[in-house]
Amino acid sequence: MVSDEQIQQWADEAEAGYDVDALKRRGRGRPGRGAEPMQVVAVRLTAAELQALDATAAKQHMTRSEAIRAALAHYAA
Repeated sequence: MVSDEQIQQWADEAEAGYDVDALKRRGRGRPGRGAEPMQVVAVRLTAAELQALDATAAKQHMTRSEAIRAALAHYAA
């Protein structure tokens, strides 16, 4: 739940104005993986395929995305 007090704080902050340059600055977050922007590719998997992928990724101490990239690198080699 958001309280009326929190809503008022947000409204006061908005009315005071935002520092656009500060908002645009990159701070914490996911670091880039290279010089070029990455692209998102959607892939449809069955529940069984997704379970197998997640199990394999967990065994290798990888994220799902890391496991998919490793599989693609192996396939393309």
